[in-house]
Amino acid sequence: MKIAIDADRNGSNLKEIILTHIKELGHEVEDLAYLQFYKDKDYPDVAYNLAKRIRNKEFERGILICGTGLGMAIMANKVPGVYAGACNDVYAAERLQKSNNAQVLTLGSKVVGEESAKIISEAFVRSGFQKGRSLPKFFRIQEIENEIIHDTNDEK
Repeated sequence: MKIAIDADRNGSNLKEIILTHIKELGHEVEDLAYLQFYKDKDYPDVAYNLAKRIRNKEFERGILICGTGLGMAIMANKVPGVYAGACNDVYAAERLQKSNNAQVLTLGSKVVGEESAKIISEAFVRSGFQKGRSLPKFFRIQEIENEIIHDTNDEK
C-alpha cells in the first residue's frame, strides 16, 4: 500500500516514529515534508496538500499529525472525496476504515504517546472497508457531499 505522511511543527517528531514503523510493516511511505519547502505555512496547508494527493489517487492512504489531530482532520475533510478522522485509540482507527472507508488518519502528538500512535497507525493501515451494513451509509455520505458541492443556489 502506498501511504503519504506529513505533520505540522507539533507533529514532526511523532511523524518520524510512525514513518519508520509503517515502513517496517512493509508499506511504501512517502514523507511529503510540506513545511520543509513552505516554511511560512501551517497545518491547514499541510493537510490540504496531502488530501489533494489522496483525491488525485497518488496515495491510497494518508496519515497527518499535529498537536491534537483535529485541525488536520477538519482541513482534510474539506477536500471533496477525501474522508479523514482523528483517532486516539485502536478501535476508532479500525472503524475509521472498516465502517467509513476513510483514507486519512489524523493523530495528535499532544494526545497520544509514541507507542500508542504506532499501534493506532498500524490498525488503520491494516484495516479495510468491510462494506456490509456500512456501505449504504458510506454511499449516503457521498450523496450528501455531492449535493453540497452542486448546490450553488443557497438563496431561497
